[in-house]
Amino acid sequence: MKREDRLIGLYVHWPFCRVKCPYCDFNSHVSAQVDHAAFKAGMLAEMRHVANRLDRPSKLCSIFFGGGTPSLMPPELIAAIITEAERIFGFATDIEITTEANPTSVDAAVLGGFKSAGVNRVSLGIQALDSAQLHFLGREHSVSEALAALAMAQTIFAKVSIDLIYGLPEQTVGSWEATLQQLLELGLDHLSLYQLTIEVGTLFHTRWRRGDVLTGSDDLVADLFSITNTRMEEAGLSAYEVSNYARNGHECQHNLNYWQAQDWLGIGPGAHSRFDHQGKRIGLVTRRSPKSWLEMTALNGHAVEVETVETPTGWAREMLMMGLRLKAGVDLDLIERKCGPRQLWLDLDKLATYLDADLLHFIQNQNGDRLATTANGRLLLNSLLVDISK
Repeated sequence: MKREDRLIGLYVHWPFCRVKCPYCDFNSHVSAQVDHAAFKAGMLAEMRHVANRLDRPSKLCSIFFGGGTPSLMPPELIAAIITEAERIFGFATDIEITTEANPTSVDAAVLGGFKSAGVNRVSLGIQALDSAQLHFLGREHSVSEALAALAMAQTIFAKVSIDLIYGLPEQTVGSWEATLQQLLELGLDHLSLYQLTIEVGTLFHTRWRRGDVLTGSDDLVADLFSITNTRMEEAGLSAYEVSNYARNGHECQHNLNYWQAQDWLGIGPGAHSRFDHQGKRIGLVTRRSPKSWLEMTALNGHAVEVETVETPTGWAREMLMMGLRLKAGVDLDLIERKCGPRQLWLDLDKLATYLDADLLHFIQNQNGDRLATTANGRLLLNSLLVDISK
């Protein structure tokens, strides 16, 4: 992509939920009262501030409302943010505007309001299609409520995705295969299917430290991962990223922006920004506490409290870490142009070892060679990244 054609994504973090899920380590808070007017003022001001940090104006290719539970946001607030974003940045002609949503916080009026505000894609956090699994994951909705919310979303939006979690302790190969078949019958063009991981700071982590068994065995999870990839590919949903499957043309453009180490700006409590500035990689992080974030934006017009300038090695590591999650892999020549000779940030001996072991391979296309994981390599992605990065 030429510099003058470079696009950017905008992430909007809504930090509130009705309940805190036991597996979730995101910056989310339960609050009975939210000052929507104050959040509107803070988010619009912070958007203007971070936009001024760019080298030059860049059109938005995507906006993503995440959380938390952004479907708890009033449609009027979402509309105000989208309108201001278009005024500040301008929009690419095919801009993707996504909101995450929970089945318990959407109805026809809410979804219709989101569409009128400018949202054109919805990602539903269903997480399971089994009552016992929903209870285990601390979800408020039932299976029937989830499916009803999905059917409603599909009548309003052309692009709908859902999230599901697998690798739960009572799951079996047979039960997961049945779930995959049920998923494929829903007529979706995009699915995010994540393995359950135990994150520090969550209720599950506390239980895990007490000795509770909260995930399936490593061998079982590896089998479920392989079965998932096989069934999705057979159905025409390519594993374009480790946990994401889509028909051609339905990939999540906002997340691709992350995985391709492009530029994005984040607003809202605990949001992150990453962008190139005068040949350097800049990182911004805003205040996590919603109360403190509101106070800081009212005082300063933004709540950015951490700013970093990435080293060339750190920048290269970011591009490797994100790019190797993609089926299309990562362009090593591009990393060299930004971060210097590859021997400075890539362990060439370990790379050769993993190429010989058929865990990594090079993909040739019109843009040159790209390094990617093989099917076997995807199972060991985290350890591969540690080993080949300097």
